[in-house]
Amino acid sequence: MAKKELPENNDKGLVIFKGKNIRRTECNGEWYFSIIDIIEALTDTNNARRYWSDLKRKLSEDEGFSQLYEKIVQLKLVSSDGKKYLTDTADTETIFRIIQSVPSPKAEPFKRWLARVGYERLQEIENPELAQKRMKALYEAKGYPKSWIDKRLRGIAVRDALTDEWKNRGVKEDKEYAILTAEISRRRLE
Repeated sequence: MAKKELPENNDKGLVIFKGKNIRRTECNGEWYFSIIDIIEALTDTNNARRYWSDLKRKLSEDEGFSQLYEKIVQLKLVSSDGKKYLTDTADTETIFRIIQSVPSPKAEPFKRWLARVGYERLQEIENPELAQKRMKALYEAKGYPKSWIDKRLRGIAVRDALTDEWKNRGVKEDKEYAILTAEISRRRLE
């Protein structure tokens, strides 16, 4: 199956992971990351391109990789020589899936983190208050004052109640929600 190619994109720089540069770019409102760069960061290989080629083949043969492979896109990223070349990239969800298949001790901490986050989200589905506590802790870790956090959480609750009420009264399309939201904002400014 042929890889799809997306339209030209805008470079947004690098991400540093474990001291390695991971090239990324935004395309159609979504981040895409260089698969080769991630493979290099998570393995001890001297040839990340070859490693990725072998891993793709293994995934295709052993794990039915075809659905995932359709999500890999070639985008132009700046190389070490300063020129842009088509490079295998993937969005965040697809990158996480690829990382799960990397058989390297360096990938294990990341795999454990993914498993922990997945487990926490399942717990939050069972008990939504855990999600609110997590959000509160994240805001605190970012240094927001308690008064701001409490106001933010109340605002989210009020917005959810309001949109639920609109839904109960027959609002169905995003455009209708946008019109109602704009009207409330306009009235607040008057």
